[in-house]
Amino acid sequence: MKTDPTVFLVDDDDAVRASISRFLTASGLHVRSFASAQELLADRDLDRPGCLLLDLKMPGIDGLELQEALNESASAHPIVFLTGHGSVGESVAAMKAGATDFLEKPAEPSELLATVKRAISLDARQRQEAQEIAALIRRLDRLTPRERQVFERVVAGRLNKQIAFELGVSEKTVKVHRGRVMDKMQVQSLAELARLAERLGIAVNAT
Repeated sequence: MKTDPTVFLVDDDDAVRASISRFLTASGLHVRSFASAQELLADRDLDRPGCLLLDLKMPGIDGLELQEALNESASAHPIVFLTGHGSVGESVAAMKAGATDFLEKPAEPSELLATVKRAISLDARQRQEAQEIAALIRRLDRLTPRERQVFERVVAGRLNKQIAFELGVSEKTVKVHRGRVMDKMQVQSLAELARLAERLGIAVNAT
């Protein structure tokens, strides 16, 4: 079942939180609001797709500390900071830590909506990429150790005879392993195989 993206809003100002929630909900978005970072971190639905809209200055755990905690927990949600007390230094720190945007209160409604939608779209792309990489890793795990050696050398540009010499096997054996690699990785060409290797972070200069 498809899960609609959620905007996780954290702001200790009740009026601001209610106003933003109403606006985003009226714009067709699903919103979950929290009065503190602690409330957000205790939420069991935090793994839902969407984005985070965080106030910067809050009692207890502030926005930057919450961002750090989320990063440590491997949360992949894009983060948009919304604050009336921002500074250049805080903005830089937030962006360096992975925030996608930093808006000053009161944000112009159309800008806020556009920014949130961009963050949600980014989350969708990142989740799709993660699913695709996971599928590629499952294919890679099906390779035998010898097939993995052949794979790495093929994408590094080695010829069959070079691979045969390096691995101490015949060219015919290399061709057999190469065919199995292509089959298990579900590709039809060397170019496709090289692209998969790049996405998986496999070095193209195997020795």
